[in-house]
Amino acid sequence: MSLNVLKAAADAENADGLHLARLLVLLRSADKANKTKPKPVEGITKLAKLDFLLRYPIYLERALIKLGKSPDAAAVTPRERTTVETKMIRFRYGPWDGRYRRWLSLLSARGLITLSTSGRKIEIGLTDTGRLVADDLGARPTFRDLAERGAVVVKTVGSMPATKLKDFVYEIVPEITGMKWGEEIGPLARNDLALDVGGDGS
Repeated sequence: MSLNVLKAAADAENADGLHLARLLVLLRSADKANKTKPKPVEGITKLAKLDFLLRYPIYLERALIKLGKSPDAAAVTPRERTTVETKMIRFRYGPWDGRYRRWLSLLSARGLITLSTSGRKIEIGLTDTGRLVADDLGARPTFRDLAERGAVVVKTVGSMPATKLKDFVYEIVPEITGMKWGEEIGPLARNDLALDVGGDGS
């Protein structure tokens, strides 16, 4: 791998804009999941799990198989089976990125999302401007695949409460339980696991 490629990968990892755009299209998918009214994401922990499946489509593929659905919906490319564009780490409640609060603050300061409290949870929703920006992003070729995959993530696991989703992620990616806190989660550790969970929905 050349130095230029390494630099490009590092730039993508550190670019706030890429992460903000991804979160917007993901929040838009959740926003549209309820047909009667916009639906916020309940809690940053749940947002992190949804984002994890968006950033690691190989694990979305596992989720689909585990739930007895076709893995084709994840539309995993050959490159995505061996590389991860923006990695997360293992933390207390599973996959995590220490920049979530900053990204959410940036989106809120720009008037694109709302942050409200419900009990001890922070609910993350979109403003009308945020919906327009997210729809514009999702229509662009650069983000269209991301928007489509975000819709698959929300349709597959979006209705799970945060704790159930956390447990489900541990179930489909058991490698995480053996990782140290702060350790980066890489691409598929066990290429055979998708076959292990099988298509029987068990």
